[in-house]
Amino acid sequence: MVTKVLDSYALMALFNDERGAGEVEKLLLKAEGGSPNLLMCVVNWGEIYYSISRGASPEMAEAKAKEIAGMPIELVGVDTDLSLVRQAAFFKATRRMSYADCFAAALAKIRNAELVTGDPEFKAVAGEIKIAWLR
Repeated sequence: MVTKVLDSYALMALFNDERGAGEVEKLLLKAEGGSPNLLMCVVNWGEIYYSISRGASPEMAEAKAKEIAGMPIELVGVDTDLSLVRQAAFFKATRRMSYADCFAAALAKIRNAELVTGDPEFKAVAGEIKIAWLR
């Protein structure tokens, strides 16, 4: 089965009806049908939550959190997965990327998945992971 990792950029594009929103919507509809398998690191979920809470309101952040919970996205934790944390830390130590973005890239690398994003910061790891660039 095909696996894709969503960066926070992908869902924020959808929520804000920005560039790539249509692509993300189509991807979610396909995932409801069973393929692809969509993953998101809880660190990137947190990025979405704090961005909406700060930019709109805590109530809107809660509403979007509930919306995400209804989407066909498997949230991947970092509490005991040291291989994920180690890979994210390695990316942070060797690339110019935010720590949260390092987790999305690490999850894609570890799961041999394609990362879905439009964030140009991921160009730093484009040679190491597959990236589906939102346009």
